[in-house]
Amino acid sequence: MRRVVVTGSECTGKTRLVEHLARRFGCPWAPEHARAYADRKRAPLGPEDVEPIGRGQLEGEDRAAAQAGALVLLDSDLVSTLLYARHYYGECPPWIEAAARQRRADLYLLLHPDVPWLPDGVRDRGDRRDEMHALFEATLAELGCHVVQVRGEWAVRRATGERAIDELLATPTGPR
Repeated sequence: MRRVVVTGSECTGKTRLVEHLARRFGCPWAPEHARAYADRKRAPLGPEDVEPIGRGQLEGEDRAAAQAGALVLLDSDLVSTLLYARHYYGECPPWIEAAARQRRADLYLLLHPDVPWLPDGVRDRGDRRDEMHALFEATLAELGCHVVQVRGEWAVRRATGERAIDELLATPTGPR
């Protein structure tokens, strides 16, 4: 089974793209747990929330993977949990960092912040998306992830994601 993560800074169209790709490829997908967790908490997140977010992310990924055949898609993964914990709190629980490394996906579609910002009460970094994007690039590189950059308007993002997954599925599986 191949795992593909749609990732990037806030408000870059991750959920929209992963939903489209799941329909296009007829595969299950896991939503971003941090978003649902923040919606339920209805208060600012703190360092005490990192571990429950990480556990919930893993559970969602595992549920989607259990339903998958050749492909499962993830709307973010533990790499995001790691990055945001480091950024907001200066550290991340070691088990999350270890799991992020061990569970690296086969492909990361990294969405650029070149689309309009849409505030919604949870997103709080509209003015810092370029900075967050650079942190995503650095963290994915640090972890040795296979990354395809996704830019432009919706049709271009969709085509880039489809092409990258088609190429991934056409290659034999092997070590990452």
